[in-house]
Amino acid sequence: MKTILSYLLTPVYMFVFGMLLLIFHPIQIVTRWIWGYPVRKKAVDIMNFGLLYSLYILGARITYRGLEKIPKNRPLIIVANHTSTLDIPAVIVGFRKHHPKFISKIELAKGIPSISYNLRYGGSVLIDRKNPRQSVKDILLLGRHIEENNYAACIFPEGTRTKTGLLNPFMPAGIASLIKTSPSAIIVPFAIDGHYKLMRNKNFPMTFGVHLKYTALDPIEPKGMDSAELAKMIEDGIRNELGQ
Repeated sequence: MKTILSYLLTPVYMFVFGMLLLIFHPIQIVTRWIWGYPVRKKAVDIMNFGLLYSLYILGARITYRGLEKIPKNRPLIIVANHTSTLDIPAVIVGFRKHHPKFISKIELAKGIPSISYNLRYGGSVLIDRKNPRQSVKDILLLGRHIEENNYAACIFPEGTRTKTGLLNPFMPAGIASLIKTSPSAIIVPFAIDGHYKLMRNKNFPMTFGVHLKYTALDPIEPKGMDSAELAKMIEDGIRNELGQ
């Protein structure tokens, strides 16, 4: 029965997902032109809430845990595992009060309604993997941005989405660069569990009835820590939460 529901309901969800992107693209443009960042951000939050919770169409259950541990009024460096494009709405919804910005590949800067626009104008960093020196400079600027505004930066230190659902080793360079220019930031390991199961067959059919669990682990004070040891500590914590 779940397989039948997966085939029947995946097109419905994909239609809703696509319509949200198309509807909110001009809304983002208009709100940015007229009212600027604060109102455009509210529109982006509403869009991502819709993108995430429309997974109820597929019988998904959505659970956030540990967000109460996150301190207020200081910058955050959210370090998460990466399994799906849905990781971004999950982070935006959970950390919306902290204005999360992303480190993303430059290829996403165009061609995707709403998402590309938000990445270009929402304060995120789009890096060119062929130009590592410039990428480091951009990440350092992002660190300074979150330091000055008490915002959050989200980084996926595996470097790319996992193709097996198993965690790849975390690379410390991006985390170290953010800490360098945001010395008062605290690290928030964020475990995303369920997206791989949901997308096991890629986009069709999506899996019906998956429990999606988003867990903020205990924050880590990075001061005085070696970046490689810090990355390994975060990786081990997320790996343990995922049962790997």
